[in-house]
Amino acid sequence: MMKRALIFTLALLLPAGEALALQKTPPYWASIVPGQARTRTGPGRNYPAMWMYQRRGLPVRVVAVFPAWRKVEDPDGAQGWMQANMLSDDRMAMVRGGEAALRTRPEAGAPVAWRAADGVIGRLRACADGWCELDIAGRRGWVETGRLWGVAPDERLNP
Repeated sequence: MMKRALIFTLALLLPAGEALALQKTPPYWASIVPGQARTRTGPGRNYPAMWMYQRRGLPVRVVAVFPAWRKVEDPDGAQGWMQANMLSDDRMAMVRGGEAALRTRPEAGAPVAWRAADGVIGRLRACADGWCELDIAGRRGWVETGRLWGVAPDERLNP
């Protein structure tokens, strides 16, 4: 009887343990899921709204966690609290610092496949040695990590 009670108790605790194991430790990268998402001055709906983001896929850095809320930093450095369900683990990056050359290989001398304007957002496919493969609407190319918001300069990301 006692063994059954122990097994039942452990079974009840398993989902909570999995949820804790899945929660990331800040800082980490995320992206905004819906076409509209608010930030607030604090972690709750009772706090005043600060900003309405209207850009699906915008990369943000999560800098703090509070149960169902995340404090995020946007590409311009603004910070605010956003509901966790508005964020995705999908890795996106934004071109920064003017037009960027996307190359056929991760090398400075590689041919330019195409160019992306400042502010363009794409999906990160892989990153290593200061370069990331960026997919923008199905067009891919390699860009130096220093030209992107949404990835650390020394980060490695495998496909």
